[in-house]
Amino acid sequence: MSATGTSDQRYTPEGIDDAFAGDTLVLPQLGPVGWLRWAWRQLSSMRVALLLLMLLAVAAVPGSVFPQRPQFPEKVAQYLLDHPALGPLLDRVGMFDVYTSVWFSAIYLLLFISLVSCILPRTRSHLRALRAQPPRTPRRFERFPALGSTVSGATPEAVVHAAASTLRGRYRRLPRFRTDVRDEGEGTWSVSAERGYLRETGNLVFHLALVGLLVSVATGQLLHYRGQTILVEGHGFANAQTDYDTFEAGSAFDPATLVPFTLGLDRFTSRFDPRTLQSRAFLAEVTLVEPGKNPRATTIQVNHPLTAGRAKVYLQGNGYAPDVVVRDAAGKVAFSGAVPFLPQDTVYTSNGVIKVPDVSGGQAQIGLVGSLLPTAQQISPTIWRSIDPEPSDPVLVLAVWSGNLGLDTGRPQNVYTLDDARMKKSVEADGTPATLRIRPGETVALPGGLGTLEFRALPRFVALDLRYDPALAFVLTFALAALAGLATSLFTPRRRVWVRATPDPDDPRRTLVTAAALARGDDIALPTEIDRVLAGLPDRLDVRDGPASSDTWSDTERDTEPDTDHDRDAHSRPALDPHDPKEAQT
Repeated sequence: MSATGTSDQRYTPEGIDDAFAGDTLVLPQLGPVGWLRWAWRQLSSMRVALLLLMLLAVAAVPGSVFPQRPQFPEKVAQYLLDHPALGPLLDRVGMFDVYTSVWFSAIYLLLFISLVSCILPRTRSHLRALRAQPPRTPRRFERFPALGSTVSGATPEAVVHAAASTLRGRYRRLPRFRTDVRDEGEGTWSVSAERGYLRETGNLVFHLALVGLLVSVATGQLLHYRGQTILVEGHGFANAQTDYDTFEAGSAFDPATLVPFTLGLDRFTSRFDPRTLQSRAFLAEVTLVEPGKNPRATTIQVNHPLTAGRAKVYLQGNGYAPDVVVRDAAGKVAFSGAVPFLPQDTVYTSNGVIKVPDVSGGQAQIGLVGSLLPTAQQISPTIWRSIDPEPSDPVLVLAVWSGNLGLDTGRPQNVYTLDDARMKKSVEADGTPATLRIRPGETVALPGGLGTLEFRALPRFVALDLRYDPALAFVLTFALAALAGLATSLFTPRRRVWVRATPDPDDPRRTLVTAAALARGDDIALPTEIDRVLAGLPDRLDVRDGPASSDTWSDTERDTEPDTDHDRDAHSRPALDPHDPKEAQT
């Protein structure tokens, strides 16, 4: 007896002594093969494919959070210096090269396998459904969502063939419905029609396009290359890895495959709105020399790249590059050339650094940091600004540093910044920072007897971005195919229509015609489909429309179960979809 006064003994049916012997559930033991089968079933499910797709998106996030070594090696080196404890740990797990890391590649590969294993069985099932005939006409039409009836003076056979012709449409090779005309005996004829197979076809095309996208993107990442370079007017560039300012390539890229073309910048012109100072046009006039071809003059504009050596050459930026000569205290030319200054605003106030490491022995290295003002305006004795992007009155405003530039430490440096850790800023006699202001054609002395600076000219420069990716055309093709497949799967209706023609028992010269239609889910166009079929019948004598029903799919399926052997074949398959209706769709 229990504490409540009831007996703990449960009823046991007579003659069955072990009715409750299975209280403790014992699961079968899975061996290695069983576990492999279980893992494969999980991997080949669409649910896992979706999870892997979301996981891939999450795994790509660190690539935009941490600097990536292929693109910014100097930023990675600086991060490791700034974070001596966390940096090496992140480096070991591949956070500075996310897209080629083992774990990212594993997710990518698993997603590919999962998609393929989902698509192949569905493709086989869909092909079987395409080859199969539409299901036979059910005996009863009463509970279908859309009904219609009429009377015709034609024979049942002629009526059914006319209905089949209307359902198929005018294009024989591209029928609207697949039809099957049957003689049911005793003068009764029927036609069953089905449309909407393109819905599953579009679904499969969408998933196949996703696989194609995965393969194309992976191929592009392996074989692509991308480089950036700055080209000054009057200078040239060769398509060699050493001639790029920055260069990145896929792991399977071979530098020997670079096409050896050269590109020279002859002239760069720009046009600005005189009222708003907004840019209106940029035009780079270049000379391209390709192997085995004569030099040709061409242009590069924004959004109009130049194709050279299978690569696209894009115009990414522009600015001014002051051409200067720096002589050290001994009168030796320590630096000579054009130095790009990067624009900071719409009036092209540009910042830059001139580094002079090659001074005579025993002298301090020189660093000049400052701004270029294309059209200078003095606001106060110490404040200058630019008022126009065109070089109407260009002025270089520079601060002078001396000491050790740190170029021999082995650490990469940004050419547009000065590492002043071992540098000293030059000052005037009153202790204020020394500032140089110089126009083209002028020469000024550097403070502290460091030498002289000559501003010779102000040429323009362009920033070029060269990209080669053999998979871009395939990526575009598969992306368009995915959109087309998705649109087809979403907007193609799935319908079945049946028409039965029976001789009128009261008047053999008349034929009684009944029609029914069914769709997966709600389809407000079903009554219209019935009306269209009945309207195409020959020699109509009367029309009697049956009321539409709002019964759900399950109600219809339950109330139209076959009641004879004749109908059983019509319901031997699912009501509409050749696949399991419980299968996850994406």
